[in-house]
Amino acid sequence: MTRQGAEGSGGGAGAGAGVGAGAGLRRTLGVGDAVVIGLGSMVGAGIFAALAPAARVAGSGLLIGLAVAAVVAYCNAMSSARLAALYPASGGTYVYGRERLGDFWGYLAGWSFVVGKTASCAAMALTVGAYVWPGQAHAVAVGAVVALTAVNYGGVRKSARLTRVIVAVVLAVLASVVVVCLGSRASDAGRLDVGVSGGVGGVLQAAGLLFFAFAGYARIATLGEEVRDPAHTIPRAVPLALGIALVVYVAVAVSVLTVLGTDGLGSASAPLAEAVRAAGVPGLVPVVRVGAAVAALGSLLALILGVSRTALAMARDRHLPGALAVAHPRFQVPHRAELAVGAVVAVLAATVDVRGAIGFSSFGVLAYYAVANASAWTLGSALSQRVLPAVGLVGCATLAFALPGVPVVVGTAVLLAGAAVYGVRRWTVTR
Repeated sequence: MTRQGAEGSGGGAGAGAGVGAGAGLRRTLGVGDAVVIGLGSMVGAGIFAALAPAARVAGSGLLIGLAVAAVVAYCNAMSSARLAALYPASGGTYVYGRERLGDFWGYLAGWSFVVGKTASCAAMALTVGAYVWPGQAHAVAVGAVVALTAVNYGGVRKSARLTRVIVAVVLAVLASVVVVCLGSRASDAGRLDVGVSGGVGGVLQAAGLLFFAFAGYARIATLGEEVRDPAHTIPRAVPLALGIALVVYVAVAVSVLTVLGTDGLGSASAPLAEAVRAAGVPGLVPVVRVGAAVAALGSLLALILGVSRTALAMARDRHLPGALAVAHPRFQVPHRAELAVGAVVAVLAATVDVRGAIGFSSFGVLAYYAVANASAWTLGSALSQRVLPAVGLVGCATLAFALPGVPVVVGTAVLLAGAAVYGVRRWTVTR
């Protein structure tokens, strides 16, 4: 059932109250906290991992691909911010799709987010292990998951404080990389030749891969039920976090390109570490490796937050076990959902190598944001209100199917499986 009649001040309040019945969370996050949590997701392991594969497929079109990803991310961010201000509840696009388009579309958004981001959680955990102790990557990954799940269990304010520290460390490391590379004798602005040597398809594929690094602003909207004055806070925090992340990405990409060039960046296994080595400062390489591990921890922390809140919202509607739809009486966090997500991620991190999950995660997140843009399209009929959702929807679909073949096939299969589960459940309930 579509609930478009909920729009307006009464609709926002009703949405928040309806979805929150029996499992209210504490509103403690201000604009600064929300921006930091968004940055903790975006300025994370993606900047250390996504540049090289994007450069391989885009060639001289890498910066164009980054710009395309940023435009699509901006459209998605503004659509999400409008919706989050109207429906300030946990769950993000799961809630928006359900309220604006109907139960199925909300469910499909939640399904794609939970499945895709659970794999991303394991990938980030394994990234931590690979940088901290390569010989025991799985054990370190499990330890990281357990530790961060415990932090989240203690309350979202504790998570926000830890994220502040992580963001500060990562930004300091990235600033060092930029200064060292641009100040090096090896830096050559001629390596910034911008073209389309990888073709239009390569540029779009690179944009799809780079979108993986931008997708963290969703965490702000997903935590809508824990934000103070969401109608004011979220529309400010989302574009601010996205803007800061874009400036950081452009600075890092340009500085690394001036040292390594497109070919060198595309063939690098650890591009930022190789860039500072090529710049003549090998002593900074261990610092960059620590920065990458800390960044992965920040991404993992924010991912667990986001997935557990979406799981909470889906459990409230019985799309997931109802036992997960409970908030801790003291900490007022969805502790059962957090423990369940942490357990699943720990098992994956201990048994499966999912570090190649960037493409799959990007496909799932792009499908998630396609529903967000379609939901935002229903918020108004004026052309000015529909331009950004339309561009975002077309951009999400284009980038999703421009990704490499395997992630597209697997991602499509996952969405179809989710639709089948929904259909079976509805058939069983209505019998």
